[in-house]
Amino acid sequence: MTATTPGRAGERTTTSSSTGKRTLPGVFGPIPEDLVVDSDREHPLTSAIPVKPGRWYWRDLVATLDPVADAEEIHRITAAYEFPWDYQRALELALYRTYCVPSVSAVLSQAGNFRDKPQQRYDDTALLMAELVEHGVDSGRGKESLRVINRQHAMYDITNDDMLYVLSTFIYEPLEWIDANGWRRLHPNERLAAFHFYRGVGQRMNIADIPEDMGEFRRWRDDYEARVFRYADTNNEIGRYTLDLMCSWFPAPLRPVVRKGVQSILDDDMARAFGFPAPSPTLRRAAYAGIRARSRIIRWFPVRRKPYGTEGTENRTYPGYPTGYRPADLGAHPITPRDRLGGGCPVPH
Repeated sequence: MTATTPGRAGERTTTSSSTGKRTLPGVFGPIPEDLVVDSDREHPLTSAIPVKPGRWYWRDLVATLDPVADAEEIHRITAAYEFPWDYQRALELALYRTYCVPSVSAVLSQAGNFRDKPQQRYDDTALLMAELVEHGVDSGRGKESLRVINRQHAMYDITNDDMLYVLSTFIYEPLEWIDANGWRRLHPNERLAAFHFYRGVGQRMNIADIPEDMGEFRRWRDDYEARVFRYADTNNEIGRYTLDLMCSWFPAPLRPVVRKGVQSILDDDMARAFGFPAPSPTLRRAAYAGIRARSRIIRWFPVRRKPYGTEGTENRTYPGYPTGYRPADLGAHPITPRDRLGGGCPVPH
């Protein structure tokens, strides 16, 4: 039996007699109230912004924080307030880079998600990472996101070195992209916070031997790429599926231009590992000139007051996310949480 009471913003909460927890209806089943995204629960460092903040407000705030103790909040400010577009593009490039490792692309080819449901696979990854950044790794939604991630990885034989390499790309690719193409260079605290944030993610994913020093991890990454980057048919397969997906986001007449544009920003090592044509130096310069021109314009924009989190993540699989969803709803093989076992979905499909 359940009891229904008024909830937040006119929603109806239900208290389960079996668990005693208050829930709200979700797309795939009831969601515990503590897992429902609530815009009123703001992070303390970003809840009060001056009426007229200077353009460097967030950077100056970050400079006063501890890059270890405050790593999650610093990284959230960097990724969701200061450089949301750059972080999204750089993480796409980071994931693309990992497909140049034959053992990584072989696992992805075996899984078949890029062949069968490339958009969902893309959206799952983007949203799960956005959940961690927006809510923190030890929050309710953060822990559930990590359970989804760990469950997906446990289905395949993935080496620790490959997991470690993927983690390294999430750290270094955005940092280098922003320093080269962003509207300003990163503050040292932002760089260190990104390292400690993703190191914490890796620890909770049970990845072993994560270097404690940022420079040491970068040297490990460079050495690993030198040893394993090479052409493989599975690299080419996953690379083509991903490129086709990116092109599908644009009208058909623009897709040939998009294809050439994406290929032009790949470095020579990536192009060789995918078996793609060598990018034209002229086209590469033009592509990066366009990206930097955008940044010069963004430099004059006002300070962002609202985070570009899960609500702003480009997603075509889960309409209205995160409203009505919880992290367990994501993934090729979604988790059925204990609090949903035996219950039906309250939303008609």
